[in-house]
Amino acid sequence: MTTGDDQLIREMARRNWLILCVMVLGSLLWKSLPVTVGVLGGGLVVIASFHALHRSLKRLLLTPGQKSGLAFQGGTLVRLLCLAGAIFVLIGPLKAPPLALAAGLSVVVANLLWTTVSRSLSW
Repeated sequence: MTTGDDQLIREMARRNWLILCVMVLGSLLWKSLPVTVGVLGGGLVVIASFHALHRSLKRLLLTPGQKSGLAFQGGTLVRLLCLAGAIFVLIGPLKAPPLALAAGLSVVVANLLWTTVSRSLSW
């Protein structure tokens, strides 16, 4: 990847945390611990998944071949199982409301939308 690509990824990683902080602060207005846990938990899960996907794709592109493709597929399956487990724990034992969890899980989507709009306006 070029340095511009690396800079974009770093910028997006920082913005993920900024968006999550704003969303968690906004969730405090509900004065409900489960809502805040849902937003925070969803945000942490999706940011970790985004980071793991970035590392896996970078490894796949730097060492192309059938073996690395199979490793990528296996890693994707493990990542999805971990994501499902984390969501199960957040909804089940931690009693996070599904809407709060969905809001937290939308951190990366909001970041991608923000990045797309800001880059298209700068052309």
